[in-house]
Amino acid sequence: MEEQVKVEIDPITATVSRWMQELLTNMGVPEHWIEYTKLLILIALVVVTVVVLQKVTKKVLTFILEKIYKGTNLSFFKYAVTNKLPKYLALVVPYSFVRGSIPVVLHDFQGLISPLIKLTDIYMVFMVIWTIMSLIKSFANVLEEKPAFHNKPMKSYIQVIYIIFFIFGAVVIYSILTGKSATAFFAAMGAASAIMMLVFQDTIKGFVGSIQVSANNMVQIGDWITMPKYGADGDVMEINLTTVKIRNFDKTITTVPTYSLISDSFQNWRGMKESGGRRFKRSLNIKHDTIRFLTKDELEKFKQVDGLKDYIVNKEKEYAELNKTTNPDIPLNVHQITNNDLFLQYGIYYLRNHPKIDKTLTLLVRQLAPTSQGLPIELYTFTNTIVWAEYEVILSEIVNHFISVIPYFGLKIYEESSGSDTYDVFMRDVTPKLENKA
Repeated sequence: MEEQVKVEIDPITATVSRWMQELLTNMGVPEHWIEYTKLLILIALVVVTVVVLQKVTKKVLTFILEKIYKGTNLSFFKYAVTNKLPKYLALVVPYSFVRGSIPVVLHDFQGLISPLIKLTDIYMVFMVIWTIMSLIKSFANVLEEKPAFHNKPMKSYIQVIYIIFFIFGAVVIYSILTGKSATAFFAAMGAASAIMMLVFQDTIKGFVGSIQVSANNMVQIGDWITMPKYGADGDVMEINLTTVKIRNFDKTITTVPTYSLISDSFQNWRGMKESGGRRFKRSLNIKHDTIRFLTKDELEKFKQVDGLKDYIVNKEKEYAELNKTTNPDIPLNVHQITNNDLFLQYGIYYLRNHPKIDKTLTLLVRQLAPTSQGLPIELYTFTNTIVWAEYEVILSEIVNHFISVIPYFGLKIYEESSGSDTYDVFMRDVTPKLENKA
């Protein structure tokens, strides 16, 4: 085939060469400059022609794809234009022209023809890869519109495909340059595999990590994740082959290696978003010496509080049965209700009837282990919204309410005294004595 093309091109090349020889001689160009002058003129003509062909072809293809998009409303054609498919397809015509022009332009420099043809063939390999990747990107953009692929790391997949195509491209380029088969290429690569793995270890780790992240659905685009090791706390913007971009809540962007998602620990808040409720837990430390038994009169008053009457009545019946076998003259033997018991029950009733609390999720008002700072009473429940601003308002309102009602149960919250508090107590104790002495 090459011999046939050469036979067809040789007469044209010879004709053009003789014509330019005569033209330049008639113009008075010195004979030793004619070859270089012809070369410069032909190169200029080829460059101008290539630029014109490429721009015209690109505009025509862009026009056609846009018309098809407007007529069919298929988003693939819109994305094809965005991903520069017309630009890459438009390179076919200039490539064909350049490859056919090389023997003509370099008629007087035969030694350069074969290397330049190989270079154009290598460029053709890249051109094919760019075109195919443009098509793949366009299909990926179409898939991203589908709900099933909305949160998938499509860029990571595309980068993997990119690497595969460039590996095949490297094999083809090796064959073009050496004239050897692909088998020789892989044999040569086998010897250098250790060096390649060392150089591209981050890429290989990222490739493995992105596959595991995607296969196990560990992270999706838009997930809120927290990685204290990297100072990341925000939404996942992008998952690439080697990096994951996270937009923090302070609007900064943290980039972490993709492989770290499987090698390091992180917290994914997707489960909270899918549940529709966000947990909060807060503890109020009650002073130990304010917890006491309640009298019958006090219990009668508390029966008027919503949510406490049934509890008090049931407990009185239960304790009455237990107290039949005990000596009531000794208070330690008698089962009684404490003010802290009622506070816990009130907390449960209040949360269960709060309009902003999710009743389908865990709801607790529990007593934790006593500490030197008091007896912790923990509120553990879930709001029915995951919106951060709304969540904070609900949490603060509930905590403020509990702080406000604690005195009604005869309880006090433990607080560490400041210097001014101590001084105030001292002065209140000492001032009357000083006044009496005076």
